[in-house]
Parts: sequence; C-alpha cells; structure tokens
Amino acid sequence: MAHCEIIEGASDHDIAVWLEGRLTQALEATSGPIAITVPGGSTPFPILKELAKSDLDWKRISVWPGDDRQVPETHEASNTGKIRALLEPAGAEVVTLSEMEQVPHFALAWLGMGGDGHIASLFPNTNPQVNDAKKIRTLTPDPLPPEAPFDRITLTIPSLLASDALLFVIRGDEKRAVFQSAVSGDNDLPIARLLGAAEQKVTCFS
Repeated sequence: MAHCEIIEGASDHDIAVWLEGRLTQALEATSGPIAITVPGGSTPFPILKELAKSDLDWKRISVWPGDDRQVPETHEASNTGKIRALLEPAGAEVVTLSEMEQVPHFALAWLGMGGDGHIASLFPNTNPQVNDAKKIRTLTPDPLPPEAPFDRITLTIPSLLASDALLFVIRGDEKRAVFQSAVSGDNDLPIARLLGAAEQKVTCFS
C-alpha cells in the first residue's frame, strides 16, 4: 500500500477547501476534462454543498457516484439524485451508473466506509476482488442495511484503483478503528483489500 496520510479534526469546510485544491491541480494538469468519483451516505453531502460554491471549472468535471441504490433518481435514497441536485447547477456532468458505462480513469476517487468495512457497495458478503474483470457490478448486500434496503450498483475495486489519488472521510471511533486495522493489514475486509492494492496516495480525514 502507498503512504496513507491521516488528517484529524478537519471540518466540512476544511475538506471542501482541500478538495478544491486537489481538483484545481488536476484541471491544471490537462486541457481536457477530468473525472472524479464521490460517495453517498450522510457524510459527503454537506462537503459537496460547500465545494459547489467554489470557482472550479465545473464544466470540465465529470462526477461519478461510487455506488448507488437501485431506485429512481427522484427517490430520497438515490445518491445520484442528490449529487446531481448539488453539482449540476454548478456546471458539472453527473453520470448515472450503468453496467454499460465505460469507466474512466479518475483524478480522484473519494470513498466512504461503513462500520463493517464496506466501500462503495462492496460489502463483505460480496467478496470483492482486486482483479475483478468487471468495472461495474450490480449486487445485493447481505444483510440489507435497514436504513437503505435496496439492491445496489457499484464501481469495483479495479475501477476505484484506476485513480490518481484516494480520499476517505471517516468519522466515529468505531469506523476509525476499522480503517486503522485495514491500513495495518490486520483484516481482510473490502477496505483492506482496496488499501492493500493501492499504489497511489491515500488521504483520510478522520
């Protein structure tokens, strides 16, 4: 695994400023568009709301959800719908995940993590592999999370690793312990498999 930088005590605003800087660098490094992937769940949306206020050249940024629940975008459980509502008005292209999509190389893969060590919708029961031949998978978590009991569509580990940098925002002592255990190689959860294969810079706001 590449070096993992852990930054403690950052606010949503601090993380948005970091993201703006990272994306500015990525945009300056090319004359073309860039792609990023962002997580769902409760943590990222206040950060994305802050980031949407920035002066980034959003028309050159393609935003991919790392995963989504298989519900209409108008459903309150849809990650894509929430991301679209925040970032399309700023000018970004927001992609709807589909198994037919051609997954790009990401300038940044921003991920969350569940207390069970899942990333995107790669739950432990799905046995995600670092050499998965598929870029996108549809699957069903088992057990289904009671707060979101839906089938999923998700980027796979190889798709997430096809990125210049990995970002995590991990909050809560339980999740921090799981993440640190994965960094140390002390478990075989999906997060540990991703980190174990990562060669790019990993940043974790904790």
